[in-house]
Amino acid sequence: MKKVLITGSAGFIGHHLVIQLAELGYEVVGLDNLNNYYDVSLKHLRLEKQGFFIDQIGQEIIQSSQKYSNVFFMKGDLGDENFIDALFASQSFELVFNLAAQAGVRYSIEKPRTYIESNISGFLNILESCAKHGVAHLYYASSSSVYGLNEEVPFSTEQKTDRPASLYAATKKSNELMAHAYSHLYNLNTTGLRFFTVYGPMGRPDMAYFLFAKAIMDNMPIKVFNHGQLERDFTYIDDIIESITTLITKKASVDELSMEKARVFNIGSDRPTNLMDFIGVIENALEKRAVIDFQPMQKGDVYATWADVTKLEREIGYKINSTPLETGINNFISWFKIFHQKQ
Repeated sequence: MKKVLITGSAGFIGHHLVIQLAELGYEVVGLDNLNNYYDVSLKHLRLEKQGFFIDQIGQEIIQSSQKYSNVFFMKGDLGDENFIDALFASQSFELVFNLAAQAGVRYSIEKPRTYIESNISGFLNILESCAKHGVAHLYYASSSSVYGLNEEVPFSTEQKTDRPASLYAATKKSNELMAHAYSHLYNLNTTGLRFFTVYGPMGRPDMAYFLFAKAIMDNMPIKVFNHGQLERDFTYIDDIIESITTLITKKASVDELSMEKARVFNIGSDRPTNLMDFIGVIENALEKRAVIDFQPMQKGDVYATWADVTKLEREIGYKINSTPLETGINNFISWFKIFHQKQ
């Protein structure tokens, strides 16, 4: 049974990946600092789904899941170099998924130092421990935001990514450069995953679709930036998780096909949607119209995202099973209505 570490395991993508890998038979150790960037109760809810209860969780104490015999959790911080080194030394991880990061483009304008501490220093600690303790492969969350001010769409991994529109984007590009350096220096296999606007049940409350649904249900106006003239490559969470697990299971063939030790893939639906159309899908799912407050473009934002996923298809023979937007939003709203009633 392969032992894997998933950082950010109480986060949106991390939570779903823990469940999927546990059901595939991996031994999974989750790590999260449970910070209060957004409502911690949602992180607690995700952990409960994994079999952990908050009153039993102590700082840097490993806990066994009450639901899965092969899942464990530890509360701790990536920024603590000694803690991370000791964790790696004691667990002998074969695979590491670094999904922990300070998220949010707009918040990076308000709290820039938080992004350096988590996304740069924390990631350095992960790289150091992977190299030191013989981890076979590091997978880490990058972001579509690295494409920044690029105007050519769809976004291809062959394009330059040296014009970030936010500090968050700059930290994600820095992660890719750092991973490349460690791959070169220490023969470490690394794979960066450029996620494109992930949505679905148990999602992040700071994301637009979550904010829109809450505001519409509460009869509050929704802020729509750039007067709705934005496009996003919305990617359903199940498609994200399937892409990651396919990358793992196809690892042997990937290594035969590609000599790259440091790889980067776009993980998106390859199907951009206009923001106003997206809002219309949410309205239809809620059977309720939104009160729209049109706003100018925000600092740090970009006009469009669109994933070119041909590299992923070429290297592992896998085409993302893109869930229709209406299906994904209906699934989210079904979950959200229950969650919202309990708040």
